[in-house]
Amino acid sequence: MITTTTLQFLEDLRENNYRDWFQAHQDRYADYKKDYKATTEAFIAEMGKYDEAVSHLEFKDCSFRINRDIRFSKDKAPYKTNMGIWMYPGAKHDNLAGYYMHIEKGKSFIAGGLYCPQPDALKKVRREIDGFYEDLEEVVANNDFKTIFKALSTEDALKTTPKGFEKDHPAAEFLKLKSFIAQAPISDKELLSKNFIQNTVAKLAVLKPLNDFLNRGLTTEE
Repeated sequence: MITTTTLQFLEDLRENNYRDWFQAHQDRYADYKKDYKATTEAFIAEMGKYDEAVSHLEFKDCSFRINRDIRFSKDKAPYKTNMGIWMYPGAKHDNLAGYYMHIEKGKSFIAGGLYCPQPDALKKVRREIDGFYEDLEEVVANNDFKTIFKALSTEDALKTTPKGFEKDHPAAEFLKLKSFIAQAPISDKELLSKNFIQNTVAKLAVLKPLNDFLNRGLTTEE
């Protein structure tokens, strides 16, 4: 589904990330948008076979504008140079765990889970871990999970257990996390293969138990 034309457009945009160049290549951008839409819709259809909660999604729910928000960024390049697809249950802007696909030549990856939740959401997830950490241990101990994603990311994790939890809590390492995500690289060869959608979704489906656990915590009333 992803074409070499799409990847080349993103590469050229990276080298010429300014408005005049972008405006002069609107025909290429139009082709890119068609590929973006077709790829996203194919992902939704295939992912819906594994997780019915995302089958209702449409392209507009899962896609991102190419324009960057540069108001508070030191990097003033106006355009994104990757294709992103975000699939999640619930309504748009709900802060729930989901599935992500990042498409960029030489830097593609898949991921899932919950990234940097707001304090209230983080509190809910930690409450779920506190009471049912064995369920999360089972998720990350799954052989397919370990083979594809290795482990949950520990990026930006706390050095000690958060306030309100004992230092020797059996789930201390989970409780220290501030994001609950797992990711795996995708090669350019995989990206351009004819079975890219099916093979990639089969990997993402391994993250469904993680998302189910996180979303259970986020949606269960105290």
